[in-house]
Parts: sequence; structure tokens; C-alpha cells
Amino acid sequence: QVQLVESGGGLVQAGGSLRLSCAASGRTFSSSSMGWFRPAPGKEREFVAAVSGSGSMTYYADSVKGRFSISRDNAKKTLYLQMSALKPEDTALYYCASGGISTWYNPIRQSEWSYWGQGTQVTVSS
Repeated sequence: QVQLVESGGGLVQAGGSLRLSCAASGRTFSSSSMGWFRPAPGKEREFVAAVSGSGSMTYYADSVKGRFSISRDNAKKTLYLQMSALKPEDTALYYCASGGISTWYNPIRQSEWSYWGQGTQVTVSS
């Protein structure tokens, strides 16, 4: 069983920055693909970013590419999302997700991910 706990959300002005964290426990963290999602109109959750188990490969949604950076510290079993140049449309509850090695082949699909955190709220004011 994997448990994921997000933190770091808050209220920030447009153009500002925040760093989200996701602390993981349970199965071997370093072999797990990790990702971030947020709700979107018409979808339960929208893919934001993913990182491979080693951290050597990353993948981003077009809407956040160049502004967000995903990373991980396998020694600390922690996932990060550095968010910069935030926009009001980035306002959402951000979820951390954990998956297997195969998740990496189609990370944008929710069904590929096995475990989810409870989310941390990010609010961007204009």
C-alpha cells in the first residue's frame, strides 16, 4: 500500500511561485512513476506533469510547459512540483499520484495511476 501526502499549496498572486511537495510511504519509491494532476472542466482530473522513477525523464502538459518543473528526491521519498509564472487558471486542487513502470508509457491517463493523495489547494489571484 502506498500513502501520498501533499503539502505546499496556498494563495499566491498571478506571476508568483509555489513549490508543492508529496511525501510517499509504502512500496519502493524509486521504482514508481510519479505525477501531478488537477481537476479540469469536463474531466475528473487533468494531467499536469510526470517523472520517471529515476527522475531522468519528465513530461508536461502543454498548459504548464516552461512554467512548472517536476522533480523527485528518492532518498527522501518526496516528489516536488515547482510552479512559476502562475496564472489564475492554475487555481485548482493539485493531486499527487503514484504508478508503476508501465505508467510512464501513457502518463496522461488517470487509469494508469494506482495511488492518489488527498490534494493540496493552490489559489492564484489576479
